[in-house]
Amino acid sequence: MELRQLSYFKAVAEELHFGRAAARVRIAQPALSNHVMALERELGCALFIRSTRRVELTRAGETFYDRCVRILSEVDLTTELTRAAGGSRMRQIKIGTVYPATIGMLPTFLAKIARKFPDVKIHIASGNTGEIIRNLESGQINLGFIRPVENIGALRFFSIAHERYYLAVGHGNPLAERDEITIDDLSDQKLIAFSRQNLSFSERYFQEKFEAYDLVKNIAYTCDDTWSLVSLVSAGLGIGFVPEWTRELPNRAFELKKVRGIDFRIGLGVAWNREDPTASRDDIVDIARSLARPGR
Repeated sequence: MELRQLSYFKAVAEELHFGRAAARVRIAQPALSNHVMALERELGCALFIRSTRRVELTRAGETFYDRCVRILSEVDLTTELTRAAGGSRMRQIKIGTVYPATIGMLPTFLAKIARKFPDVKIHIASGNTGEIIRNLESGQINLGFIRPVENIGALRFFSIAHERYYLAVGHGNPLAERDEITIDDLSDQKLIAFSRQNLSFSERYFQEKFEAYDLVKNIAYTCDDTWSLVSLVSAGLGIGFVPEWTRELPNRAFELKKVRGIDFRIGLGVAWNREDPTASRDDIVDIARSLARPGR
């Protein structure tokens, strides 16, 4: 089994399309198919279900993909560790980010990295905090801008900033004209709330508030991301609490209002794997720390 076969398999597993995967790894599609079939023969089982309409991973393929990602990431990490030990320069930095960071601190971080390391290639991958943590653990990315979590395992985390939650109110809602809103004013409103598989800090806080003020019965819509929530608010279907980064959204059809009785802030910070020679460089960490806002 060769490393290039693993790379070819990984490309097909992620693209689920032999043509796109071949273009990605820059070989002819027939050659890619031959490599994958040779790998399946060696393993003695099918890794993909092929049809004229789609390509899917088999159960064996899913298992092999998870191990394949770890093996390739370990090879990359070993390469970087060896280069670092030999005094070679950093060649690439891969960054995972939640959306709030992309319109806030990420541009400043990238500008500083580009000035400090003008020859380094930078790759940005967007995702949620859970995805970014998994990618940090597997070595697929070097740094992650994430929300704080209760258990970050073996990773390191540095808090950079906090942002407040406000009530998003559509322009047509009478509350949009109010200078002061209390939590009791929400009793006749339809609420839009987050509902994810695992409760986050923010969800727990607002769930407790809704229960304390008998507002659970007012929840008319639920969603699992901020984009969906502000879309529902913009459509005039209800009101909901959102982080202040939504203030920067273009052409927004809602106002952000403070609510007396609600005081919730959520953090944002940088995480990295302590074994990653790229992220653990003092100069990279120092640049990340320089983004910290006063009073964080």
